[in-house]
Amino acid sequence: MKNKIAIALLGVLLFSCSPESDESSVPAVGEWHHAGGSHFSDKYSPLDQIDRDNFNELEIAWRWQSIDVNLPRNLAYATGHFRAVPLYINGVMYTNTNHGQVVALDPGTGELIWSFDPESYALGRPVFTPAQTRGIEYWTDGDIERIFIATLGKQLVSIDIHTGLPDPNFGEDGYVDLRGNFGKLEFEIDNITHGAPPIAVGTSVIIGSKIFDYTMFNRSPPGHVRAYDAYTGEFKWRFNTIPQQGEYGIETWENNSWQEAGNTNVWTFMSADDEAGIVYLPTSTPTNDYWGGKRLGENLFAESIVALDAESGERLWHFQTVHHGLWDYDVASAPNLVDIVVDGEPIKALAQVSKTGFTYVFDRITGEPVWPIEERPVPPSNVPGERAHPTQPFPTKPAPFEKQGMTEEDLIDFTPEIHTAAQEIAAKLVFGPIFTPPIVAGTDGKDATVFLPGAGGGANFPGANIDPETGVLYVPSHTRPYAMSLVPPDDPDSDWPYVINVQRNIGPMGLPLTKPPYRRITAIDLNTGEHLWQVPFGKGPANHPLLEHLNLPDMGSVFTDVSAEGGILITKGLVISHLPQKDEVDEDADGSVLVAYDKQSGEKVGELLVDRRLHGPVMSYQHEGKQYISIAGGRFDTAEMITFALPN
Repeated sequence: MKNKIAIALLGVLLFSCSPESDESSVPAVGEWHHAGGSHFSDKYSPLDQIDRDNFNELEIAWRWQSIDVNLPRNLAYATGHFRAVPLYINGVMYTNTNHGQVVALDPGTGELIWSFDPESYALGRPVFTPAQTRGIEYWTDGDIERIFIATLGKQLVSIDIHTGLPDPNFGEDGYVDLRGNFGKLEFEIDNITHGAPPIAVGTSVIIGSKIFDYTMFNRSPPGHVRAYDAYTGEFKWRFNTIPQQGEYGIETWENNSWQEAGNTNVWTFMSADDEAGIVYLPTSTPTNDYWGGKRLGENLFAESIVALDAESGERLWHFQTVHHGLWDYDVASAPNLVDIVVDGEPIKALAQVSKTGFTYVFDRITGEPVWPIEERPVPPSNVPGERAHPTQPFPTKPAPFEKQGMTEEDLIDFTPEIHTAAQEIAAKLVFGPIFTPPIVAGTDGKDATVFLPGAGGGANFPGANIDPETGVLYVPSHTRPYAMSLVPPDDPDSDWPYVINVQRNIGPMGLPLTKPPYRRITAIDLNTGEHLWQVPFGKGPANHPLLEHLNLPDMGSVFTDVSAEGGILITKGLVISHLPQKDEVDEDADGSVLVAYDKQSGEKVGELLVDRRLHGPVMSYQHEGKQYISIAGGRFDTAEMITFALPN
C-alpha cells in the first residue's frame, strides 16, 4: 500500500534546505511559533522554572477576554468551546478568536497591542455551528514576518505581524478566496470551511478543510489539499486526496466511485520537515463513514499519512492506516516528527498515533516502517452491498496504547450486580476484535457492534507529544466504546441504503460497559518501541453510588467530549494537562483542574483548581525571564485566554 520515494528525488530532498525553512522551523528556547510548538508537532517546551516542587503554587497571571464577545449580536454567530493555540514570537503573544479575529497581546499582562478582524461573519453563517477556529500559522523568510489564518468564511488572510494589517501584496489586499482551485468538481463547495490553521513550509501555505457531511446524501466534496504562494497568494498546487482521472490510486475506488465520493479531508493539524521540504497530511474517512457499498476498494488516500513535496505538491510516499474504512477511524492529529536511534541506526522518524490505538512509526524521508507493519486478516461484513477489506495493517511495535476489540472478559465487574447488568446489555451486542464491522440493526437479534476504541476514542484531535531530547512519545487517549449499527435512513430521498446509529454512552446504571482505565496517558520510547509507563488520566466514576464504598484509585475520566479537549504539554520535567471539574470534583462544577505528572515516572505531582472550563491545547513560553503556561477556555461570552505563572 505504500509507494516508495525514488532515490533521485530523495537526493534532491536531502539537499533542498532553504533559508525560509530554517527561520520558521526552529523556535528559540522559550518561544512557541506554531500550533504544535514547532512544525515537528512536538508540543514540547524545555523550560523548567515550573516543576514538581512548585506546580501547586501556580497562580493566574492574567486573563484576556476574547474580543469576539463584543461583536454586535446581529453580526456574530454562536461560537463553540474556545480552543485557540496562542503563539509566542519575539516577545509578543498572537492568537485568534473563534470568529477568526487575530490579536497581538502583551505576554506579561494580556493587554491588547493590536487586533485584526477579517469580518468573515459578514460572508454568511458558517457551515458548522457553534463555530470555532483553532489556530493561526507564523511564517518568515528571515525578513518578512506574517501570520496566516484560514477563516470560517473561506478566506486565507496574510497579516503583517508587526502592524496587524493585511499584506497588500498577498492575494487581493491580503485575502485569497478559498472557494476556488478545487478543479472541475460537481460538488457543493459551500459546505467546506476551515477550523484548523494552515501550515507554511518554504514558500507554500498549505490548507486543509473541514467538510460538512450531509449524512443522508452523497453531496460532500472531496477534501483536496491546496497550496498558495506565501508572498503573493497565487495558487501553487492541489493534491487530490481522492484521486482524479489518470492519477495514482484511482483503481482503489471501484466502479468509478472516485467521481462521487467525498470527505477524505485534512480537518486537523499538519506537520512538516522544513529542512527536507516535506509536509505531512493526516487524512479522514470517505463518505459514507460507516457504509462503503458505493466506494468498494481500498480508497486511497483515505485514513492515511501522505508525505508531499511542499514546493510542488508531488506525493513522495504514503501509508494507509485503514483500508476501506467503516469505523470513522480518521487520522485525527498531526504526525509527530523526531530523530531517534534504533539498534544503533539514527533515523529521522515520523510517529502517527491514531483512533485505532496504534502508533505507526516510519522513516519520515523514505516512508519505510521503522518496525514491520503486518497485514492481518480481519472479520468480514455481512451488510448487504458491503465488502470489508480482508486485511488491515497491524504495527508489530510499539504495542497498542489503548484497549482494542471487545470480549466478555472486558465487561465491568466491580460488583456482581453491576456485572450482571453489563452482561444483559452485552447480550444484545456484537463483540469482536478491532476492525469488526458494523451490522444492520436487528441482524441475528443483535442491536449493534461495539467499536473499541470508539470513533471518538483512541488518540483523537489532541494527538501526541514528543520529547526531542529523549525520543519519548507521550500519548493521551480515551477508550470510549461506541455501539454502532446501520439503519435505513429516515429520508426516503436519501442516497444511502444505510446510515449510522450511534450509542455513545453504553453501560449499566450510568457506568461504562468496560473495565477501567477509561482514559490514560502512555509514555513510549521510540528508540526501542517499548512502553515506559501508562497511567489512568482522571478520577473516573469512583464516586458513583455503587462504587464509592470500594475506595477505588483513579480509573481515567469518562468525560463525553474528551476527543475535542486540549491534550498535553511536555516540559523539562512535567506532563501537564487539564480535566473538567465535573468529572474530578462535582458533576455540577463548571471549572477545570490543571494537573501535572512527573515525566519520568507518570506519578501525579500537582493539581490546581481553575474557575473556568479549559478547552485548548496547553502551551508554555518564557517572557522576560519568567515561565508562563497559557490555555484557551470558556465559550460564547465566557471565551478567554488564561495564563498561569509562579508568584513573583
